[in-house]
Amino acid sequence: MAKKLFDLIVFDWDGTLMDSTATIVKCIQAAAKDLGLPVPDQNAAAYVIGLSLADAMQVAVPGVDPKYYPRMVERYRYHYLAKDHELPLFPGVREMLADLSQQGYFLAVATGKSRVGLSRALHTADLTAVFDATRCSDETFSKPHPAMLQELTRELGQDMQRTVMIGDTTHDLQMANNAGAAAIAVEFGAHDSESLRSLNPVFSAKSISELHQWLQENA
Repeated sequence: MAKKLFDLIVFDWDGTLMDSTATIVKCIQAAAKDLGLPVPDQNAAAYVIGLSLADAMQVAVPGVDPKYYPRMVERYRYHYLAKDHELPLFPGVREMLADLSQQGYFLAVATGKSRVGLSRALHTADLTAVFDATRCSDETFSKPHPAMLQELTRELGQDMQRTVMIGDTTHDLQMANNAGAAAIAVEFGAHDSESLRSLNPVFSAKSISELHQWLQENA
């Protein structure tokens, strides 16, 4: 039996495991509109997904009085909390995670969500017990800083060179590159495939089933 390439598989959450990109974009736009600020277009709002909320609002709506950013975070949360319980996992996610867990991989999440937000999402999706460790943007540096991956590998006693980060944004892949981990892109989330592939992931998946198959055959 071939030796596995990876021992630790780290997933982003929004746009990678959960089909939440469109909802997040609408909530960012609604938050800006509530405060009478310039409303970012779809591409600008999607680009910031994966960053911490505070960073995301500053990048999505640059150049306004800094006092607005905490208020944008509040309005974003107001809109998102009304929707998040309805958000589905991508088809095949539950089966893929169960299979990887059964095969003995360590599984983790590195996300731009807050701890409260991720805990709620994991509970709603009934996936809390699946992951060996998780890291959120309000606990450490935001992506693409390597801290999340550094902390996860340290916590789980894993080697960064045998760790892979899977995500739908360039922030995820840049974090992996900065940390010295491998990266896999998924092309059904927030960032376009050309931008993702420019960061040289070891694989770029067009669906969860394609990702699952690649992991079964190669990871």
